[in-house]
Amino acid sequence: MRERHRYLFIRILEACNADCFMCEFALSRDAYRFSVEDFDELLPKAVGAGVRYVRFTGGEPLMHRDVVELVRRGTAAGMRMSLITNGMMLPRMAERLAAAGLAQVIVSLDGASGATHDVYRRSPGMFDNGLTGLRAAAALGVLPRVNTVVGPHNYTEMPELQKVLTAAGVVQWELSALKLDRTITYPDPSHVREVCDPLYDADPHTVLVPLGKRFYGDTAEERERYFTESLTPRASRPLCHVVDDVIYLDGRFGRMYACSCLPHREAGDGPAGGAPLRENGAVALDTPVFRAHAGFFRAHGPELCSGCSTTAAGYSDDVARLGTVPPWRY
Repeated sequence: MRERHRYLFIRILEACNADCFMCEFALSRDAYRFSVEDFDELLPKAVGAGVRYVRFTGGEPLMHRDVVELVRRGTAAGMRMSLITNGMMLPRMAERLAAAGLAQVIVSLDGASGATHDVYRRSPGMFDNGLTGLRAAAALGVLPRVNTVVGPHNYTEMPELQKVLTAAGVVQWELSALKLDRTITYPDPSHVREVCDPLYDADPHTVLVPLGKRFYGDTAEERERYFTESLTPRASRPLCHVVDDVIYLDGRFGRMYACSCLPHREAGDGPAGGAPLRENGAVALDTPVFRAHAGFFRAHGPELCSGCSTTAAGYSDDVARLGTVPPWRY
């Protein structure tokens, strides 16, 4: 029997110091913060639910004044702690985060240099700070990972970015397809494959290879759906297995979901709306409502979801094919 609910993702704030064109939190000044007290209450329940890995998301987690203390408390509870950041503040915080026990840091980099990445993120200096922060974290023993949002605007830069990240010692890399509320058009889908297939087919012993599925799909059906309908690859039928291992917590709204890719702000307590984090005022993770929510998307996610992250889609398919897979590396 596979252990369930090993990965807890927590959105600890919604404020952000970047102006990324694709993000709903661009330059948000939202005042909500997931507190140290919230985390202290949550941790014993997380341990009891089999959680071993915690990732902080945002917004920009490094804007949270207590983020180092949150990492320290999670580490002390036996968790492997991770966070995803735009990297702007990472160089000056890497040492404190590493000392607190941070196991993995994920930086968003969308171009091969500041000349492109900073334009897409509308944030001068972000590329250089992100890469500098990754190198500093890696030197301190923190696993360095990069997530890249890729689309028609930047896919031709991916071979050069692969070289840059390999040279920088990055260990993990995910290419996530750009998602917008409209169809995304590539003038020549065959050119996307010509440029990007070699990224995935490269020798992993000599160059950094992206995780999971190709962002445009591994099969003819997935590629057709992506290039004609902008639907990114998802867990293959018949079942999604990500929901067996993930709890995603939206701190501000006090709700939890079985995957971070779900439309997690739909109203109501139906399957798509997740489950409340608290019952009668107390935190409760593995509740009947949550189990019903996870069960619904385990069975129907591969048909209903608009697409996974490439890592999640590949993970679910690996579990289906192999029965089990090694733990996600933190």
